[in-house]
Amino acid sequence: MAAPKAPLLDAQGAKSKDVSLEEAVFAVEVKPHLVHEVVRAEMNAQRAGTAATKSRGLVSGGRAKPWRQKGTGRARQGTIRAPQFTGGGHTFAKVPRTFVQKVNRKVAKAALRSALASHVNEGTIAIVSADAFDTPSTKVARTLVDGSGLATPIVIVATEGETNLVKSFRNLEKVAIVEPGELDVGAVVWARSLLLTETALETLTGRAGGGH
Repeated sequence: MAAPKAPLLDAQGAKSKDVSLEEAVFAVEVKPHLVHEVVRAEMNAQRAGTAATKSRGLVSGGRAKPWRQKGTGRARQGTIRAPQFTGGGHTFAKVPRTFVQKVNRKVAKAALRSALASHVNEGTIAIVSADAFDTPSTKVARTLVDGSGLATPIVIVATEGETNLVKSFRNLEKVAIVEPGELDVGAVVWARSLLLTETALETLTGRAGGGH
């Protein structure tokens, strides 16, 4: 099977040449069940889990019986902390919890490779050279996006040192910029197009490569 390729775009968004991609990362079999598992874990990890309510043991007051046991004509009650009273505790009180799901490193890497390979299969991945941006220019970034025909939303993967490129794209709508070490599977799935710098491509390939 031929090695997967992605177009290298110039400042006008036109393809200048094809860049060969690592077959072990970008040409793997797409496994939707792994992608689903990892995306779900990523989303759960973002949940605060701080919701809490008071049980009858935590609300204030109610140390004595609200009325005597017999003779009032009313139902017997032991405390106004009970759930049936206004201001009483909750029957099944919420307590802080964590939603974090453990995902093996091997599974996480496989899911990332699957998500990247899906973009290669769809032809929605491209490479851009940071040298195309000598100075920050939102106008040039817009020209590149329009000329490339990449569908939005776009996730741009760039390294921290590629400041001119980052500053050029950061004000565009429906464009998210992320470093290769922080790119998660959910962002890859969310994006309709991926745009990687040459340096970020190298880093991401190493991160998503085989092994445990």
